[in-house]
Amino acid sequence: MNSAIQKLGIGSLLALSAAMPASAQQQAAAQPVTLLDQAWSQEDREWYYNFSQGSAIIWYDVFLNLEVAGSEELFRSDANSVRFGLIPQAANPRTNPDAFPVGVTKNVVTEGRWKGETVGPNCAVCHTATYRSSSDEAPVFITAGNGHTTNVEAFFRYLVDCARDPRFNADNLMREINLVTDLSWFDRLSYRFLIIPITKKRLLEREAQFKWVYRKDFPDWGRGRDDAMNLTKYFMIKVPMDDTFGPTDMPSIWNLKKYNHEKNMRMNWAGDSHDARSVIIDSALGLLGAPPHDKDEFLAQVDWLYDYLTRKPAPKYPFPIDKVRVAAGEVVFDRTCAGCHASDKTGTRIPLAEVGTEKDRLDSWNKQAAIEANRIVKEMGIERPGLVEEDLNGYDVPFLDGIWLRAPYLHNGSVPTLRDLLTPPGERTKVFWRGYDVYDPVNVGFVMEGAEAERVGTKHDTALRGGRNMGHVFGTNLSAEDKDTLIEYLKTL
Repeated sequence: MNSAIQKLGIGSLLALSAAMPASAQQQAAAQPVTLLDQAWSQEDREWYYNFSQGSAIIWYDVFLNLEVAGSEELFRSDANSVRFGLIPQAANPRTNPDAFPVGVTKNVVTEGRWKGETVGPNCAVCHTATYRSSSDEAPVFITAGNGHTTNVEAFFRYLVDCARDPRFNADNLMREINLVTDLSWFDRLSYRFLIIPITKKRLLEREAQFKWVYRKDFPDWGRGRDDAMNLTKYFMIKVPMDDTFGPTDMPSIWNLKKYNHEKNMRMNWAGDSHDARSVIIDSALGLLGAPPHDKDEFLAQVDWLYDYLTRKPAPKYPFPIDKVRVAAGEVVFDRTCAGCHASDKTGTRIPLAEVGTEKDRLDSWNKQAAIEANRIVKEMGIERPGLVEEDLNGYDVPFLDGIWLRAPYLHNGSVPTLRDLLTPPGERTKVFWRGYDVYDPVNVGFVMEGAEAERVGTKHDTALRGGRNMGHVFGTNLSAEDKDTLIEYLKTL
């Protein structure tokens, strides 16, 4: 059946532009990319970008030929992928024959309701970063980085809105299909009575799980953020939707060996998971929304990822550094920052009362949710230390390796640059634009304002729920000179 059609006019029937931010619709076509030398083999990198974790969002045949509304441009094209912050990549006959963007993969399911060929995300969607030194340069890939450009919420809304449109029906779609290809009688029946209705049904099932992303009283996540623990609650545990809202930044996932479970270090922003392997398992199960089709294959992938991400260091700062100022900044760091970020406290939870940042992420998860999630995973026959079965009272003290790339800062991505983080909360930037990947080496972060940032990015208003920039006053009373040297030193970590 894959060869029966070459182009489906599905997207051209649907007026779906409202599902994407206006700024995203105007983005130019994708540029070529380059790869930062992270001492990773090309084979490993390609596998990480393209391996299937078994998640199934839409049928492969439909996704392969889906068009952007009002044009003949394929939905999976480079230019359209960039609109959602996905990272284009060239076709590769071995790992990516269809030239899907990074982290969007073809899955072959041998049993169950999604039996057949489908498309879904893997972890690289949220954990691959890019940067540019200027707007006219090609982006540089950072494998296992924080996916600060990815607009997960807009992508899922777009797919669900396709199915919600009343024109997504067999009569309309078959009329369009017949204009571009001559199907056999068997394929016509299959598309009319099986593929099209099932695609609509499955996407609408996703709508129920994503109901909370349409709530008018919740701000958009914006580029580079997701509401991770609510995703776990509604996809894995399948609890009723509540009023919690805790979007956080996509984290970097390099150098996982730094987390030592035996030293009481915890994972995730709020220290709600015991160890890195548990996080990988639970993140993959969250993408699946169901038990893995092949547990042994699933765990083999987890083991490969754990080994791969454990061995890989953070990327080195790629721009010039003032070594004299670095030396002075190290003294400031040891005096001001090392007590938390280079000590026994690193990787452990700091009470909310001490750090003072927004608590919405803590409210989105609790002890009972952890108990239920651990029970579900155990019933799948998967053993892991798992989620911490306690209510959350603070946030993990992060390691600072590769901190130069991990903007915006704080758990909810509410502070655009390191320089802004060293400013008293009341004086920090109130509104900025997330997801523009031109780097700002002076302030250490990404360019957050200006016409191009506004055109490409999503607006972050720190007055809104889930995105407030209070707390972490450490270092805000330093002198201007000390702040400058400290920032220079942080670039080297």
